[in-house]
Amino acid sequence: MTAAELSSADTLSLVAVLVLLVVSTFLAMAETALTRVSRARAMALAEEGRRGAKELVELVNDPKRFLNPVLLVVLVCQLVQATLIGVVSGNLFGAWGVFVATVINVGVMFVIAESAPKTWALQHPDLAALISAPPVAWLVRFTPLRLLSRGLIGLANVILPGKGLKDGPFVSEEELLALADVAVETNVIEEAERELIEQIIEFGDTVVREVMVPRTDMVAVPASFRVADVMEVAILNGYSRLPAYDEGTDDIVGIVYAKDLMRAERDGESERSVSTLLRPAHFVPETKHINALLREMQAEQFHIAVVVDEYGGTAGLVTLEDLIEELVGEIADEYDREEPKVEPLPGGGVRVNARFPVDEANDLLHAALPEGDWDTVGGLLLHEIGRAPHAGDRAELGGWRLVAERVQGRRVTRVRIEPAPLPAPAPADGEAR
Repeated sequence: MTAAELSSADTLSLVAVLVLLVVSTFLAMAETALTRVSRARAMALAEEGRRGAKELVELVNDPKRFLNPVLLVVLVCQLVQATLIGVVSGNLFGAWGVFVATVINVGVMFVIAESAPKTWALQHPDLAALISAPPVAWLVRFTPLRLLSRGLIGLANVILPGKGLKDGPFVSEEELLALADVAVETNVIEEAERELIEQIIEFGDTVVREVMVPRTDMVAVPASFRVADVMEVAILNGYSRLPAYDEGTDDIVGIVYAKDLMRAERDGESERSVSTLLRPAHFVPETKHINALLREMQAEQFHIAVVVDEYGGTAGLVTLEDLIEELVGEIADEYDREEPKVEPLPGGGVRVNARFPVDEANDLLHAALPEGDWDTVGGLLLHEIGRAPHAGDRAELGGWRLVAERVQGRRVTRVRIEPAPLPAPAPADGEAR
């Protein structure tokens, strides 16, 4: 190889390095801009008629379509330009030249192709997104690149266990809540809206067992009762629907509606057996997720369901109101006379209904009470006691003391949670005992 041919090759290589550096810089800016802009902001820019907004909306509606191809091109540009720099440096300066050029190239790439364009995109998000959207949209439509990126992702799915990368980047629930926290701090949303977002996320993870009225608190009537008797039970308890049973609460045969009872009384049929007025009961397993149950209630138009355990026995009742309360909080009307679920106490403790969930108690007190086969504070206390409860029974765990304040029969109904007292320091050697 002659010196002239070598000089010509080096010149072409350096030109290629500059082109690759420009492309890498542009795509680094595009990656940051397109991943930072929200769908709502992109649609607002499109409504303003901004140039490039149409492509921007198309990209942000499906981020995984552009992110993987962009990352692939950036990687190729950086690897190829680094290789060319190494070849040229080796030809001109030898081994030490390769080392020095590599060090300088790392600094240049960090400043010019990574830090500077991404910082500029963060400072000018709208302008950066509009500038980068049309070229990136063309890049995504380039069939060979799209097929190559999909093929590599498919290969990664085969090699890597779990979900792999077939659906692109994933956002966890914790990341969504962190974004909501940032939005609250910047006054984009209110604290109440942040709490609603958290409740919506938790809604999909909650099962019927956690929100149902347990069997011990159910109000049910024998199917053999007269209309007048059942009407009195409904009025005394303020319920519009009551489950009716045959041989026991494990044998629910239907639901009686208060409006059917009133109609029968108006027609002079108060002595009639309520079994003739029963409507079909809906049964759901206690492990069913409440988001699925809510959709089922909407589709089939029923407001109450009987919850059954794994053995087919009645575990409790769940109503449409119970499900909605998981989203918006407690709903009380003029007939509700329940004690508050949480009552703050001096010293940092609280008094709660025994049905208060353990995870909510942990969030409220910033505690670390253990979670297991039980769902409620009362269940945790019973687990720790290990026998039929008595008023005053207590257990200490995780730096907190749980006290059974009220017991009805064989179940705890009210629990006091307070910081556990610190153990007395051991006397030093030589002190009086």
